[in-house]
Formats: sequence, structure tokens, C-alpha cells
Amino acid sequence: MFDLESILESRPPRAGSTKVIGIDGHGGSGKSTLAARLGEGLGAEIVHTDDFASWENPKDWWPLLIGHIFEPLKLGVRTLNYPRSQWWPGHKPEPVVDQAVTEALILEGVGSLRREFRQFLSVAIFVDAPREVCIERGITRDAAMGTKEEVLERWNRWFDDELGYMARDEPARIADLVLDGTMPFNDQPISDSWR
Repeated sequence: MFDLESILESRPPRAGSTKVIGIDGHGGSGKSTLAARLGEGLGAEIVHTDDFASWENPKDWWPLLIGHIFEPLKLGVRTLNYPRSQWWPGHKPEPVVDQAVTEALILEGVGSLRREFRQFLSVAIFVDAPREVCIERGITRDAAMGTKEEVLERWNRWFDDELGYMARDEPARIADLVLDGTMPFNDQPISDSWR
């Protein structure tokens, strides 16, 4: 049985004194669900790549995350402050202000295991799910963002963009743990302490 706690304990912090757990996978694969579960179990704060990416900037947002998250962590800050990206017209998310820096911090979202971030990560997790499952979940989640056809077109375009990233960076290949996003996480081989 895979023991996440033992792996986390055996890995050094690589972002200042913080151990960052990256959770990657396609949009709609189940990353946010897993991140919430692990965050609660670890008492870890969560940073979402969706706060940096957007429909207009699906690929080149990563320097913002390095500048707002990893560089401050390396400097030893105790709180994080960063603006959040706009995803649709009229969407004006409040910035994140004074987010606590916890001993373990979870970076969740597509691109969390990208090459540029690996130097900062202590543990890498990939959540795998087929395209049709991811897109169906995405359409359900984003139903208010347009007609079903518009949302489907966006999700297909987004998934195709993700395929390019997955081919370049191979996040599943470097992951410490690959989980099936179509199954309940409780039924998968994570340490007993997470059940």
C-alpha cells in the first residue's frame, strides 16, 4: 500500500521550509477533490493553478505562479498574497490575502507537475481520467459560462491544449503516485491514515 505520509516525511522541503505536494491531471479528473481531502488530512493550505491560468492564458501563466508562490516561499514568507485570474466576462475574483504558509502546501491543477515547478516539489501526484469523463464533469461544472455547445467547445480546446503539455512534460511519468480519477479515492492505495 502506498504510504503518502512516509514519502512526505522522507522528502526534504524544496520551497524554503515548505514541502509542496503537486497534484496534476487533466481538467475534470478529480484533482480538486483529492486536494481538499489531503489538505484536510494534513492541515495543508491549497494553491490552485486555476488562480493563475485562464481561458485566455491556458499555457503561459506559470511565471506568475513562480513569482507569487515559489519565490516568496523560498524567501521564508509566512503568508501568501496574490491576484486571481479572470475566467469569464464579469468574473472578478477577490485576490488571495494572507494565505497561511503551512508545513505542507498543496499545489493543485493542470500544470502542477510541469518541468519549471519540479525543483520546488517534494511529492508529485497525478490523477488520471479519460477524456470523456473529464469533459462531462467540466460541462457540468461550467454550465453557467455559456451554452452547452460553447462550454463543450471550450473544454475540447482546453483538453487538446493539455495534451500538448502532457506530451512535453510527462507529468504522469514523474509522479510518485498515479491515481484513477474515476474511482473513489478512499478505495485507492493511499496510507491508512487518509481513510
